[in-house]
Formats: sequence, structure tokens, C-alpha cells
Amino acid sequence: MLLAAAESGKVVPKADMNHPTLYRKRRMVEPDDVPRAVVTYGFIARDFGGLELEPHRHRKGQVVLVQSGALSCEVEGGLWIVPPRSAVWIPGNALHSIKVSGPLEGYGAFVDPEFTADLPLRCCAVSVTPLLRELLTRVARLPILYEENGANARLLAVLLDELAAAEIEHLHLPMPGDPRLRRIVEDLIGAPADRGTTDFWAKRAGLSARTMARVIRRETGMSFGGWRQQLGILLAVKWLAGGASIQQVAYDLGYESVPSFVTMFRKALGTSPGRYMAERHAGANPKDSNG
Repeated sequence: MLLAAAESGKVVPKADMNHPTLYRKRRMVEPDDVPRAVVTYGFIARDFGGLELEPHRHRKGQVVLVQSGALSCEVEGGLWIVPPRSAVWIPGNALHSIKVSGPLEGYGAFVDPEFTADLPLRCCAVSVTPLLRELLTRVARLPILYEENGANARLLAVLLDELAAAEIEHLHLPMPGDPRLRRIVEDLIGAPADRGTTDFWAKRAGLSARTMARVIRRETGMSFGGWRQQLGILLAVKWLAGGASIQQVAYDLGYESVPSFVTMFRKALGTSPGRYMAERHAGANPKDSNG
């Protein structure tokens, strides 16, 4: 497992643990055991070949802001991709796993259930306003047992208000629980450029096309084609955040041309991939060209 204290300036990996652990001045600290309404942290992960936090849960809700890089989070029936300048909110006691495939930097907080009444009841990706980003950056510097009154209390109250008001982003993919469909999901994630037909994928799962369409609609609320396109959107955001070019992403998703990929991306997220990523990097100048 892995999370890090702001004091250390780097993450410290820890394997075979049931939930994230904060490291403060070389001491392990379980966030649920800290007697504070909000437990804050910062993390920098420069050289992960790949990191996966096994399914775990904690009593406190958790918000994770991605400053640079991207992470994916699967929470009981859904997959979320979190690009730069976005965050994921994970309600308390929700079983979830997190994957990181490259360098990652960000900030986060664990929030006691007593203070989450105005926060979403379900996991979601949220857009991060400049104020919310600055608040998370600021509170990450607080001592773990900070003074609960005065300025700190006001700062954390504003943080929770901003988080409650944050706009939800459409970076979610419903995940089926049926083991036959899960095998298809794993195959598609491993080879998203495979443009096999519904009949092809149904046969691989040992189902008729009609049965597969019915089951995936029941478990995700989407058609197979719509589900596969949304998977492509999430993978594209993840790869672009990791530094891949638009051309490379279009190729890896199996598109015949870059313009066709850009058109699909714009229809799904309301802007081109180039502008979408530029708006998520500090100091970038968004340009809505062919990318």
C-alpha cells in the first residue's frame, strides 16, 4: 500500500496491507485511528513501473487530487480514471482498489463520516477548482494532530464546502460483476484496439449475442457498443495524462485516423483531447487544433 506524508516529500511503498497508511516522520499512521475530522496528506511517486493497491476499505471517506499523472480507481461496480486537476471521491467503507502506471503527484484527505453529509453518497470523479486545489495543497502541510480550533477549523470547513460543490466529471465506467463479462472486460482493457464484433465477443464468453447484450445492459445500464466506447474514453484520458501523443492514443485504440478519434473524444467530453489535457496542466495554453 502507499500514501505519503507531506513532511517526507516522497511516497513510501508498503505491501500486503489492508488499507492505505500515512507515513509521518517515518512512523506508520492509520488514517482511521487519527483523532481528527480530516486527515490530510501529499504524495509524490516518480518511478513506479506499476503500482496496484489491493481492494481495501476504511471508515473515513477519501478524496484524492491528481496534480500530475493519472490513476484509476475501481469501486464496487465502477471504474474511474482521474487525470490531472481532477479528483476522485471515495465514500467511507466503500471497497476500492487503485492502480498507478507511472509518475504521480497529488494531495488528498480522509474525512470522518460525521462530516460527509453534504458529500456524494457514491464514488465519483470531480473537477477541481483552483480554490479546491489550493486548499488541498495548504492543508497537506498541517501537522497530523493539528489544532482543531481557529484558522484550521475554518480552512477545513471551506475545503469540505468546496468539495461538496465540485462538478462531477463523466470519467466513470460501470463494471459488470458477471464472471463471463469480466473476462471480456479484461481482454478489452488488454487489447482495446481489437475491433471484434458483438458476435465475436459473445462467442468468446460462451454466450449468444442476444444474451450478452441483455446481461451487460442489466449490469451496466449500457449497450455493449456504448460500454466499449466509454472504455476507450477512459483509456485515452489515462494515456494522454501519461504523456502519450494523440496520434499514438488513436492508434492504440484502433481508430483508422486521428480525426475520427478526435471527433469521438469531442462528442463524449465536449472538447478535443488536446484542449482537454492542456486545461489540466498548469501554465498550458489550450489550443483547439486537430488535437
